[in-house]
Amino acid sequence: MEQTVSMNVSLRSAKGKAIAYWTVTAALVFVMFAGAMGELTQQFGTVETHTVLGYPLFLLNIIGTWKILGVIAIVVPRFPRLKEWAYAGMFFNMTGAFVSHAMVGDSKFHLIYTGSVLLLVVASWALRPQSRTLGTLTDSFGSVLKRA
Repeated sequence: MEQTVSMNVSLRSAKGKAIAYWTVTAALVFVMFAGAMGELTQQFGTVETHTVLGYPLFLLNIIGTWKILGVIAIVVPRFPRLKEWAYAGMFFNMTGAFVSHAMVGDSKFHLIYTGSVLLLVVASWALRPQSRTLGTLTDSFGSVLKRA
């Protein structure tokens, strides 16, 4: 009886984690794809933001293209190494955006927005199912760290 209860709790926990992963990932995909569209079509707010930050406008096409490729990488099945690179790229993009906005004294809105997207990136990465990872993480002593 105790084993059955334990198994039911474990299954519910796994299902809850899967729901959390797909919810966070769907929000991340929407935000990244919408941002990519704004960059690729050079919408006014996006152009204005890049100008305020002092970046050349040709970067909009590069960043927009990489965002779309990153979104595709995290939603398609398989390719765990590609997913790791996509998450890393999103992390670098959003930390760079956050620091850039902070350094020019941009509005708090931009800091809150980029910080929130950064949290979505980290949450989606942390909640990934085992089938979407490269394997287990190890610490410097070689023991296996179990994912939450």
